Amino acid sequence: MTNAIPSERKTSVIAALAGGWVADAASLGLHWLYDSPRILEVGGESPEFLTPNADYFTVGFGYFAHEGKRSGDISHYGAASGVLTGSLLASKGILDVRDYQRRFRAYFGPGGQWRGFIDKQKRILVQKVLPYTRRLSGNELAEPVRRAIDLTYHETEIQEAGVYLAETIDQHLLPESGADDMQLPAVSKLPPLVASYCGSDRLMEVTEAAVRVTNHNDEAVAWAKCAARLLDHLFRGESMPAALETAKAYAPDQASLARAQSGSSLDAIQAGDTFGRTCYLHEAMPVIFHILTHARSYTEAIRANIHCGGDSCGRAWIIGPAMAAVHGVGGERGIPLGWLTRVTDAPAILRDIETLVNRPWSVSR
Repeated sequence: MTNAIPSERKTSVIAALAGGWVADAASLGLHWLYDSPRILEVGGESPEFLTPNADYFTVGFGYFAHEGKRSGDISHYGAASGVLTGSLLASKGILDVRDYQRRFRAYFGPGGQWRGFIDKQKRILVQKVLPYTRRLSGNELAEPVRRAIDLTYHETEIQEAGVYLAETIDQHLLPESGADDMQLPAVSKLPPLVASYCGSDRLMEVTEAAVRVTNHNDEAVAWAKCAARLLDHLFRGESMPAALETAKAYAPDQASLARAQSGSSLDAIQAGDTFGRTCYLHEAMPVIFHILTHARSYTEAIRANIHCGGDSCGRAWIIGPAMAAVHGVGGERGIPLGWLTRVTDAPAILRDIETLVNRPWSVSR
């Protein structure tokens, strides 16, 4: 059994997962604008759910990456969290690394879109083979690939070449497929994984396995274990101060987290000035700990994160779920109900969240 969420905590965990999607969408309009004064100028005290606009980035330092996005849309971090959620749902709450790799590659990678020159026959083989490597492995591959190629080419040697190509691709889908990288994609996808393994003694093991699919880096894994432990304790009902202290023990730089938590008031802009605003985990995690230590409501935390600037969408995937796990939905401190309705495709997202947490496949009939 992977999941040990007490029944009385399931509503809070559903709210927590929703909190990640809402925080991401709320932050998108000013994502990767690093100039806090410019953010205040453009967004004021309520900078959430702005439609991405290149004009915002004409003053100060920033990178406009979301041309064509609308208010309520999610970033690539949200999309990655959705890929892992889909994989977990397909595997009934269990992390299947190969399935996750295939889904990630199909969604973000070339996914069959071959780059560069290739002759027609080889291109057709590749187009026929790749869909099977996304969902089948090992001995399951050969016969379906042969049948697919036979629809176009009846020659045995061409069919065997296709099988060889499929098996070669399959063999190179290693469990550790990620780049040597220690940025926020390592932790932004963790909320659905923690929900699936909440309270499990396998949480640290599956966290490392999931992280190495995208970030094959020891320091990234260490920060991810810190973030996963934080969410795990919050999902199980522990207080924010206690969960932060427990998680800090897993961090590769506990001193920076302690410094970020010091002081008596929330000042995310100063935290960004001190620790940095980029995508790198050694900068992002102290800012996250600062906001979680001092913010008193979901709305205050998300606005502070946006005002800090930089990679606000990446940080949102820990800040949002953490605050929502404590404060829930509605009321003075929870996710504003109006914010939930502003997320693009919210009904489908919330349906998947509820299914993942309620685990209908585990109910005896």
